[in-house]
Amino acid sequence: MKDPLKRIFRTFGVAAAALVVLILAIATLIQRSKPELSLWHTVHLESEFQAHDAAEGFSWTDYLALETRLFEELDERIVLPSKADADPDWNRFAPGGRNNPADFPHNWNRSFELAVSDPVGGALLLHGLTDSPYSVRRTAELLHSQGYQVVALRLPGHGTAPSALNYVKVKDWRAAVRIAYNHLLTTVDSDSPILVAGYSNGGALALDLTLDTLTDDALQTPDQIVLYSPAIGITRAAALARAHNLLSWMPWFDKLGWDGIQPEFDAFKYSSFPTDAGYLTRVLTKSIQDRLAKLDDRAGVFPPVLTFSSLADATVLVEAVFSGLYSHLNNPDSELVIFDINRQAMMHDFFKTDPAKRLQALIDRPTTLFRLTVIGNMDESTVALEQWSRAAGATEPVLTPLDLAWPRGIYSLAHVAIPFPPDDPIYGTEPDPDQPFGIPLGTLEPRGEKGILIVSGSEFLRLRSNPFFPYIEQRLVEVTGATPEE
Repeated sequence: MKDPLKRIFRTFGVAAAALVVLILAIATLIQRSKPELSLWHTVHLESEFQAHDAAEGFSWTDYLALETRLFEELDERIVLPSKADADPDWNRFAPGGRNNPADFPHNWNRSFELAVSDPVGGALLLHGLTDSPYSVRRTAELLHSQGYQVVALRLPGHGTAPSALNYVKVKDWRAAVRIAYNHLLTTVDSDSPILVAGYSNGGALALDLTLDTLTDDALQTPDQIVLYSPAIGITRAAALARAHNLLSWMPWFDKLGWDGIQPEFDAFKYSSFPTDAGYLTRVLTKSIQDRLAKLDDRAGVFPPVLTFSSLADATVLVEAVFSGLYSHLNNPDSELVIFDINRQAMMHDFFKTDPAKRLQALIDRPTTLFRLTVIGNMDESTVALEQWSRAAGATEPVLTPLDLAWPRGIYSLAHVAIPFPPDDPIYGTEPDPDQPFGIPLGTLEPRGEKGILIVSGSEFLRLRSNPFFPYIEQRLVEVTGATPEE
């Protein structure tokens, strides 16, 4: 009996050893295939806010003071030392470079506040994963023009260097959001309307905060939630997001902790992506889904949610927003707005799958507990757009022509495009020349010979601004209760 057992253990031992060798070999190949890491991939910025900093009495002013020290540390440990490496002029960390946000008229990587003397309401704005408060800048300016006191928070781990996302935790984001929200509430009257808006991962944090207010009597529940491409749902890839930790803790496998190592050519968004960042969003969205599923009788007091999503979204499927969020809400004033694909685009023949079938499955539902709106071609013979909208509880939609049309050369919107207007100085297809914010990424020339670019051409082909942003602006004005201009 002992001999068979020895053979079994010996066989399994050899197989396990072979598996370990195979894993190490594959990991070595992956490690060698990735570009070298730079200072902004490895330096730990120690002045970043952490949840344990939020002791009693820690205020918004304290948060901003700590943020100032953080950006000083960024200069001392990453920007200035980078001068010796002769980084390209377009690198966001190049001292004196044309894409260094510290040299812009305003560094939108930092938290900011737009104040009014007698606010009609208050708004907290939360940006997305790997980007910065710049992504909510236009929304902030619009709400401010309507008389709102606006607080735009820089979430911990953002706006500095990609390495920062390797050290941040979800609890740090939550603590920072609570500090910013409590500050906002002190700047407006107690009966003033409160709006919380979030883009992508910031949308998930907006929902997280709102869920907190339903069970915490010390927190005022917002009156309105606005979401852009909200991060709702969990992908299979995200579930394995930390598999690299088995090896990446070792110095010779440090590149495995990065899903992408890219040149940092964007002044307000990291181009490199640490794998841990995806895991953090997975943890956050899983928590939100579990809490939404347990709303029960509180679903009726959840504030109205207005969401803008693209049917073509490589990050968050519309179906996940539909089932993961809206199926749990019981507020007829909530609305999901979906931007359809361009039904006239010749690129339609090259689609992997036809998004039209996915959209049809949503609108074929007899009715919903919220308003469902689709912005799309009037028909397949024209690029002119119309609004298909069905109110909560209704069975028939109302069709409304819009003074909008698909621009030439665009077959769909994208996850990253929703909150940016076409005249955005960085991401816009028609950038405002009077706003000097570095390289206009939305108008670079993506066509040419292959093998020349140092980054994938897909980085520049992906649409970064929303040609239909005027529609969003109009809807935001309506949300504030103001009368839209004729």
